[in-house]
Amino acid sequence: MNESLLLLLQQWRDPLLLGLQVMFILLIAYLLQRLVVRGLERLGRRYPLPPELLLPLRGGIRWFIIGGALIMVLERFGVSATVIWTAFSGFVAVAAIAFFAIWSVLSNLLCAVLIMTVGPFRLGDLVELVESLDKPIVKGRVIDINLLYTTLEEISESGTGAIVQVPNSLFFQKVVRRWRGTDIQTTNHNTHE
Repeated sequence: MNESLLLLLQQWRDPLLLGLQVMFILLIAYLLQRLVVRGLERLGRRYPLPPELLLPLRGGIRWFIIGGALIMVLERFGVSATVIWTAFSGFVAVAAIAFFAIWSVLSNLLCAVLIMTVGPFRLGDLVELVESLDKPIVKGRVIDINLLYTTLEEISESGTGAIVQVPNSLFFQKVVRRWRGTDIQTTNHNTHE
């Protein structure tokens, strides 16, 4: 009977020890987090620190403690901190590259929403994008507004114009001159008479 109990104890010793270590790490992390929160609250009461400073500081320290505890727990299970750091930094690098790669698309989408809701111009209006010092970039009648581009029909002296697709974000980066479509028709109609 003693031998079977001893064998069972030897068999479960390592998993029980690992479980106790994990519980101890989590308990220490929790107590450390509570201690830091109380310390920051006392510091905030003692010195007139704004809550806008204490709240992000408390959150940052909390995540730092949680991250440290997580790394310690994973090391108990045999995962190396170097492997975790390499995976995390690789993920952050890929996410940053992806964010910068789609930044112009996201910018154009947001600007399309602004164009459609605020209405700086609408279909049929004549718009002109102007660079600094009154240098025109493009001028044309708005014939389409979609999520990425605003399509303009350029106006030329010969009467035929090219179709130009202008990224929506450009309308918020440059000076825009606008003539309402109804104003243009009235003006053109009066000049023909």
